[in-house]
This record gives sequence, structure tokens and C-alpha cells, in this order.
Amino acid sequence: MPMPPYPLFCYRPGCGRLAIYKIAARWSDGVTQELKTYALTCTDCLPELFRRSCAKQAACRTVAGETLDKPGIYELTRGRRDQQLHRLTQLEQQLRSEDKKDQP
Repeated sequence: MPMPPYPLFCYRPGCGRLAIYKIAARWSDGVTQELKTYALTCTDCLPELFRRSCAKQAACRTVAGETLDKPGIYELTRGRRDQQLHRLTQLEQQLRSEDKKDQP
């Protein structure tokens, strides 16, 4: 019997809205690869959680043979696995360029 659908909520404490984006980075140990999830987020919380995810990734240390890409933004689609999620690279670039403008 298939599992019934359940709502995915934004990770920001107190938000309570449904998540429509997944912030994740491709990770590999040289044999296996997967998306390392940093956050599920709604549109309003996306800039803040994307910024936090990038900071967390930058602080990560990897061992020999291990890789961890920069976080990306993926559109959550019910019933799709990580490999099938659509990456929103233009939205990532927009948020990164806005962050650069805000820095002195």
C-alpha cells in the first residue's frame, strides 16, 4: 500500500507555510552520491535559508575523495526523487548577486 501524501513545511522556525523549494548540495564519497539537504523552504523564507545554507556548506570539511558542491535550489515536486528535481540555477544566481550587492 503506497504511503499517503503528507505536507512538507518550511524549516524556518515559526513559519508554518508549505515548502516549495529544497536547498541541497551534491555530495559524494567517490562511490555514492546524493543530495545533502540543507533546508526545505517557502518563497518568503528562501533568501534567508539559502544564505544560511551557503554559510553552512562553506564551513563543512571533507575528507580525501569526498566532494560537496555549493548548495542549489530545487523545485519540490511530489513523487519525484532527488535526481528528478528541477534545479533553478537562475534563481540561485539572482540570490547570490543580491547578497554580493549587500556586502561592503
